[in-house]
Amino acid sequence: MKYFAYGSNMSLKRIHSRIANAKVFGVYLLKGYDLRFHMVGQDASAKCDAYKTNNPLDIIEGVVFEIDSNSLLKLDKIEGVGNGYDRVAVNVVGADGDVIVAMMYVAKKIDESLLPYDWYKKHVVEGAKSAGLSASYIAAIDKVAVVTDPDKNRSNMEVKIYS
Repeated sequence: MKYFAYGSNMSLKRIHSRIANAKVFGVYLLKGYDLRFHMVGQDASAKCDAYKTNNPLDIIEGVVFEIDSNSLLKLDKIEGVGNGYDRVAVNVVGADGDVIVAMMYVAKKIDESLLPYDWYKKHVVEGAKSAGLSASYIAAIDKVAVVTDPDKNRSNMEVKIYS
């Protein structure tokens, strides 16, 4: 099964800590959507959302992974399907113009006033860099304002995978 990751799960270290058998299928684009950090996370900070705009100029760059159905169910639990996110099927476009159907998660609850924690944005940026997403796209993610997680243990645990 194909899974389109556009947020923290783009990071190979992050996705493999969650779904060990996830295999990179390739970099793909999702047209008519805008990457926003406004999903209300369980920790009360902002998480990524693929926000549907229907504007063909809005494009999210991301990574498609191949995962099995058991891993998808595990990821559904991690992502809080039914509470935090809903899982939907979308058409994504590869560099050679091929279109495939992939599953992705979209936010159920949004709050534009929230900011992501610094460690969460690090997952997104690291994933974008390791996937080879465009420099302008990575720069746009880098500009997103963050807040420091008051839970130092959680913060340290989240970034530990990069050391």
